[in-house]
Amino acid sequence: MKKAAILVFALACLALAAPRRPKLIVTIIIDQFRFDYLTRYRTEYTAGFDRLLTRGAVFASANYIHVPAITAVGHSTILSGATPSISGIVANDWYDREERAAVTSVSDKATDLLGGAAGRKGSSPNRMLVSTIGDQLKMVSANSHVIGISLKDRSAILPAGHMADGAIWFDDKTGNFVSSTYYYPELPAWVREYNAARPVDRYKGVTWLGHKLPVDAKLYNAMETTPFGNDLVEAMAERALSAVDLGKHDATDLLVVSFSSNDYVGHDYGPDSKEAHEISTATDRLLGKFLQAVDAQAGADNVLVVLTADHGGAPLPETNRARKMPGGRLLSSSIKQTVQSALVARYGPGEWVAGAWDLAVYLNRDLIAGKKLDLTEVQHEAAGALEALPHVFRVYTLDDAAHGRVLPDEITRKVVNGFNLRRSPDVEFIPDPYWVVRTSDSGTSHASPFSYDTHVPIIFMGSGIRPGTYYQPVIVNDIAPTLAAILQIEPPSGSVGRVLSEIFE
Repeated sequence: MKKAAILVFALACLALAAPRRPKLIVTIIIDQFRFDYLTRYRTEYTAGFDRLLTRGAVFASANYIHVPAITAVGHSTILSGATPSISGIVANDWYDREERAAVTSVSDKATDLLGGAAGRKGSSPNRMLVSTIGDQLKMVSANSHVIGISLKDRSAILPAGHMADGAIWFDDKTGNFVSSTYYYPELPAWVREYNAARPVDRYKGVTWLGHKLPVDAKLYNAMETTPFGNDLVEAMAERALSAVDLGKHDATDLLVVSFSSNDYVGHDYGPDSKEAHEISTATDRLLGKFLQAVDAQAGADNVLVVLTADHGGAPLPETNRARKMPGGRLLSSSIKQTVQSALVARYGPGEWVAGAWDLAVYLNRDLIAGKKLDLTEVQHEAAGALEALPHVFRVYTLDDAAHGRVLPDEITRKVVNGFNLRRSPDVEFIPDPYWVVRTSDSGTSHASPFSYDTHVPIIFMGSGIRPGTYYQPVIVNDIAPTLAAILQIEPPSGSVGRVLSEIFE
């Protein structure tokens, strides 16, 4: 009884210490935004980033604790607090052993796309196994409204959760913002009105840093790799604020806005490029505009803003070579072929690789079973082939990770946090530091357990939040339980983080 009383007392104290519940939580996610972008260009920030860095609680040592550090996984973590091992979101794409097909983190054949070309399938959060802050809000209050908006479907859907009122994303085939029948019977009128004005077409032929945009339908894809893609998302987010009356209900609302263009720019030009520099300062100006709109909608004292990123990014190999630093590219096609050739040589003809994405290799388990081979042995054969490649740092098999036959260090802990026994690959490899996996011999990427891919900003700003810079190590998984404490609701079902109570005034 004494222990129970102490626990109740502690929870009551925490509730009293936490800031009052906001009317609106705005979660801003910047895709591929390393923490050092905040410090590198600090003197040039005069708007949104300046406000957040001046008035917010800034965590300077926040990291992800999983592999791979990629978009779907990061977005699924931020408002669930779960690692991929728990959430089931193990990658952007994987081979689903039950469906015997390649899937994306949000693909759903039971839904249809709304607002795009007819006959296309939609997307949903059904592959996510855990709840989010938005779900926990909706469970206790039917009056809470939850909306997710991004260029990418996974970035709008996964942080918003299962019970969201809507997720809106950009379709680069039509230039429309779209959704799916998971959320709506038809696309909401306010989204249709936005699309009808064709805001995307104003960028035809526009030049950004010497890159001229097309004037035909190729524009819709090309503009994503400019700040103009973020402009479209911000405008849609402003539209959602007023159309859904966010921040004006008798319960807390949640708006998730993910800016994807920074990621496209980072992949093509690298984090040290003039393009990455320019889109960072453009994002500062855009956030300034957006935060003003949020204040006008709900009142600054009624809003809690959380800003973070889904992952970082590695330097371009060419940039690193000029610095006399290591780095290079491993082609994903060669990874797949290395495993395929090794298994053919050992076990005979057959399509041995069911799929290979980023750091993951999925084996054809039907073929392995048909030949009456031992799966663990075949996994080790594939792993051995990858270990023999230059610039491969580590290789893990699913069986070894499941049974603890791994090196017990920080890198391994991140790998194990990413392993879901039903969905993870048979073999996962880690390239040497500064080596990236690419589909072509250009650009750069992210996915590794190293700091340039996992070190991201976390900033809380709002009434009751103590401003300042906090240097103690924290993890992105801490965001969700901290929001749960502020909202006085149950943390999401898979949350593994802690409450960042040091920021409560």
